[in-house]
Amino acid sequence: MSEAVNLSALDNLFTEARTHNAWLERRVSDEQLQEIYALARMAPTSANCSPGRFLFIRTPEGKARLKPALSSGNLEKTLSAPVTVVVAWDTQFYDKLPELFPHGDARSWFTSSTALAEETAFRNSSLQAAYLIMACRALGLDCGPMSGFDRDKVDAEFFAGMTWKSNLLINIGYGDASRVYPRLPRLAFNDACALL
Repeated sequence: MSEAVNLSALDNLFTEARTHNAWLERRVSDEQLQEIYALARMAPTSANCSPGRFLFIRTPEGKARLKPALSSGNLEKTLSAPVTVVVAWDTQFYDKLPELFPHGDARSWFTSSTALAEETAFRNSSLQAAYLIMACRALGLDCGPMSGFDRDKVDAEFFAGMTWKSNLLINIGYGDASRVYPRLPRLAFNDACALL
């Protein structure tokens, strides 16, 4: 951790990376999805709680099941993406803590407070979604994260009887650079940051 990554890596991860809305007809393999997760899972979460759960939808049948939950603006780009990930969070993530955090009784922190458990799970699954995006970019894939969908419909369709709840969607594939919108502005340091 003593060396910064090179400028090319920074471009791939941040400065030249874009949100994609159109996709080339190139397959994303199951092996690539496993590699993406293998990287993303290594990033930090609170007490290593790792509440994020990931449903990789890559078949026409799966996309047909997802379609009724999508907002109209997200239909085409999602149905044409090679993979759409439902990033979810496990409401009972704490049951894995004896394995994930063996040096303390972290499970009891969350079983005693439903509100704390839900806040922790949602926050950390959001972090894990960002890690997944970075892993995709690091491996040469493009992403299009979005929140324009009906969470209740997704949960009823895919997670009925489970302890998972949806957070956001991420389309994954090889983006069509000719259909990327112009980059929008970002806030300057002085507009978004403070120093004490």
